[in-house]
Amino acid sequence: MRSIKILLSTCLLLLIAASCNKKLDVDTNAMANEDTEWKSLDDTRSNLIGVYALFRAALATNNDYWMWGELRNGDFVSTTRADLKAVIDGDLNASYATLDEMKSWRRFFAVINAANLFIERSSEALVDPRYTTLNHDVDVAQVRALRAWAYFMIVRIWGDVPFITNSYDGQFPAIGKSDKSVILAYCEKELIAAADILPFQYGVLDDPILPGLYYTYGLSRFENTLISRNAAYALLAHVAAWQGHYADVDVYAQYVLDNYSNSNMYYLSTDDLTDPAGVFYARGDYNQLLGFNFVYGHGETGTSGEGHLESWTLAAPLITKPKPDIYVPVNIINATFTDRMDQRFGIDTLNGLPRTAYFTNYNAEIPIFSKIKVLGDGGTDGQFAVYSSAIIFSRLEEITLLKAEADAVLNKINGVNGALAMLNLIRNKRGESSYNATVDGTLIDAIFAERRRELMGEGWRWYDQVRYNKITKKDPVITKLIEQGGIYWPIAASVLAANTNIQQNAYWNNK
Repeated sequence: MRSIKILLSTCLLLLIAASCNKKLDVDTNAMANEDTEWKSLDDTRSNLIGVYALFRAALATNNDYWMWGELRNGDFVSTTRADLKAVIDGDLNASYATLDEMKSWRRFFAVINAANLFIERSSEALVDPRYTTLNHDVDVAQVRALRAWAYFMIVRIWGDVPFITNSYDGQFPAIGKSDKSVILAYCEKELIAAADILPFQYGVLDDPILPGLYYTYGLSRFENTLISRNAAYALLAHVAAWQGHYADVDVYAQYVLDNYSNSNMYYLSTDDLTDPAGVFYARGDYNQLLGFNFVYGHGETGTSGEGHLESWTLAAPLITKPKPDIYVPVNIINATFTDRMDQRFGIDTLNGLPRTAYFTNYNAEIPIFSKIKVLGDGGTDGQFAVYSSAIIFSRLEEITLLKAEADAVLNKINGVNGALAMLNLIRNKRGESSYNATVDGTLIDAIFAERRRELMGEGWRWYDQVRYNKITKKDPVITKLIEQGGIYWPIAASVLAANTNIQQNAYWNNK
């Protein structure tokens, strides 16, 4: 059994990124070890970043983050990969190694167990005079938020899951599932408690919540790689939205909108969104409200492409790969980007050519989705196709559109903070005209259409369709999946074999 410290022994600088380990996969039993030391500030530092590292692995391995959130019933189609096509088509019981792996929740429970151990044991390091009570409290708040985020992720993916809040050295106990509503209520409670302690920024000398250096480093070392107070509220908004608690979504999202400047965030221009050195670049951008970096200079990137959508979407002329694994067909592009002035994709009114912010080679047989294209250290040289883009769970534009969604459901349409203002803020930032019901349909339709455009390739498409159909019930296929539990993934055979108290999600028993 390896401890978190051993797992991270190859890190170059522990607190520069949200995780340090180049190896994305983790051993099935790579849970926190009771032998892990808790004697000093150095121990808590390495174990804290260990939790972040395990979480990044849970999302990045096999590009699972996009398999779960972007591909199923999404805008992308597969060129040659049958396993990706199976996910796109919702054939989740198809026999492919990639699907077998992603049906297992073991990586998330590695995160949860490491978090549980940190919460239980980290106070022992207070014997080190360098490790202050405030430092400890902020560390524990981060870990509580990470644990809540991990539970939110697995509930969105699998529905009812085991609920464990104690650490174990070795195998988890064979306990059954808990109701997803109980777990989500716990997530909300934990995030509220954590948010009360978390700072807006780390390492700021005059910060009112956490003044001074953090683990001997200043602000430039962190650059939004650690969970902030704003990030906790963004998570709260999504926990509430998944449950349909839109009055709470409105409050939590508004908190972020009222305080984003405290975390050095601002609304992105289209160039900021799509430039190789823009928001998806791993360093120097505070606008990654919540996510995980892969820092090129720290040896965290590689040619495997795990954790980088570009490994599937980019091809010639951007890199030497002849064609992408997945792409967005022209008919979907045209149906999605309907405003000719849209800076992400539209037709330039001066020369009649398509804009290339989101797509390269639009007029070719296979357009290249090039919105995210961070090669090497934020460059564009695709000779070796070394990717270093961040996995971004949320950013300011995403939370603004979630606030618009909540306000539309609550019929809070007008006013500075109403649904119309939030929607038009994003539309106008991207060069689109303001919302027009005659052209754009109902307000809730227009909000989700804008999320589709703005967040394409960021892992939201499937979850947005689920929430949209919980509200509108317009798609009979997805509405039926919601009613029958088919929105959740089947559970891996290896998980079922290891714990006979867990049954397969009923929808998938005969599929």
